[in-house]
Amino acid sequence: MRNVLRCLRQLRPAFQRLDCVLFSVNVAEESPCHFGKSCHIHSSAYRVVGPSETNFVKNDSFVAITRALSTDAAKLTNTVTETTKAGPLVEYERRIANGELVEGDACQVDTLSELQRLYDELVESADVCQLDRNSEKPVRSGWLWSRLLSHPSYSPVKGLYLFGGVGTGKTMLMDLFFDQLPSNWRKKRIHFHDFMLNVHSMLQKHKGLSDPLDVVAGEISDDAILLCLDEFMVTDVADALVLNRLFRHLFNKGIILVATSNRAPDKLYEGGLQRDLFLPFIAALKERCVVHEIGSSVDYRKMTSGEQGFYLVGGDLSGFLKQKFQQLIGEGTPTPQEVEVVMGRKLQVPLGANGCAYFPFEELCDRPLGAADYFGLFKKFHTLALEGIPIFGLHNKSAAHRFVTLVDVIYENKARLLCSAEGTPQDLFEKIVTISEAKNMAPRTSSRSRKNDDSNLCVDNELGFAKDRTISRLTEINSREYLEHHAAMLSEKKERMDQNAIEA
Repeated sequence: MRNVLRCLRQLRPAFQRLDCVLFSVNVAEESPCHFGKSCHIHSSAYRVVGPSETNFVKNDSFVAITRALSTDAAKLTNTVTETTKAGPLVEYERRIANGELVEGDACQVDTLSELQRLYDELVESADVCQLDRNSEKPVRSGWLWSRLLSHPSYSPVKGLYLFGGVGTGKTMLMDLFFDQLPSNWRKKRIHFHDFMLNVHSMLQKHKGLSDPLDVVAGEISDDAILLCLDEFMVTDVADALVLNRLFRHLFNKGIILVATSNRAPDKLYEGGLQRDLFLPFIAALKERCVVHEIGSSVDYRKMTSGEQGFYLVGGDLSGFLKQKFQQLIGEGTPTPQEVEVVMGRKLQVPLGANGCAYFPFEELCDRPLGAADYFGLFKKFHTLALEGIPIFGLHNKSAAHRFVTLVDVIYENKARLLCSAEGTPQDLFEKIVTISEAKNMAPRTSSRSRKNDDSNLCVDNELGFAKDRTISRLTEINSREYLEHHAAMLSEKKERMDQNAIEA
């Protein structure tokens, strides 16, 4: 309300030429919830008061007369209407009522309450946090600025760190929250892999400066004060060392972080090299964010309908896979292609046509490639045919790490996967275990040594923790709902291209 009154004062000259007065009326209504209890929905209704209702507000400084609203006042009304959206909790209920979502459990509702709290605080403090992209904001970068304002400028609003098991709806809930925010806010939603690739790219650009991370943090905060990071997961020592200093600068510049992760903050980068240098980041994360666990044990991804046509299990399926690949590309002729990735690097694609790429598993996951290469691939291709995914173990541990990253990027880009594999998604990771799981494995009682029995057992905390997410995502990527959504997305894209061609 304070924001509205301040805007009205700024528009006083415009209103002095009007016949109308804009009033706000707080409304609190009780709405039925889908979770066995009623919810109070708070909103604000805005209306134009006519001449018959203006007698009690007339004064010397603000005269109400009856003429049409000016352009300035209309803009204000639009801004107010958008800012007072009901928020993620009400939108969640609307989608359930319309059949767009299955009804969630109490854990999801708890999480939505946290997101609604954050939403309300952000709306209330939008000006203080400088969320409006059109508002004036100080220049944050530069030698003089960094010395004049060396003291931190923390946001008055704490962010939110959501963690929990795979398939519990973390990404869906964060996206629902993000989509309800006003479009004119300085906000950004990005996958953590992609975010770190951008950071390293910006660091390369500012190489040679005394504190390039401060400049990078300034550029990030100038673009977005509210930063939503999906799948926060630290496995790389380079990322771990950068994150501590980067987020110290970001929090000092007023950044508000919303993040999802499979891991609690204290478990991030567990067992990693030089983890002691990473620990201050965990402390800062817990200080600047409310930490909330989604305790649900339901994997909603596995509730989708299975589809057998795109995940092929068995040996010697090369010919059949290529036949399916040809069906997907239609009349196109697949040829070797090249994809440009970050910092001038190029990725060679063995076969590609009509948005579909074909790779043997070894060429994509058994070579020194990473998230940057995979993101570059899916900027050009919407479908990947991957031949010969093996059972993972100690002998191909590095390939397993790359495959996990590849599946994350496929899922983030809503791409399609056609593949042949030696086993089901569960079979692929059967020999991957965490340290805790390895300790709980019963010792052999026969004369045969356990070492020989489990020679290919891979004990890896990060991989053992990530395998459940990968199995869950492979299940969803292969579901009928996911494939239908992908087909609809391609159809819409083709219609837009056809329309653009006609207009040209």
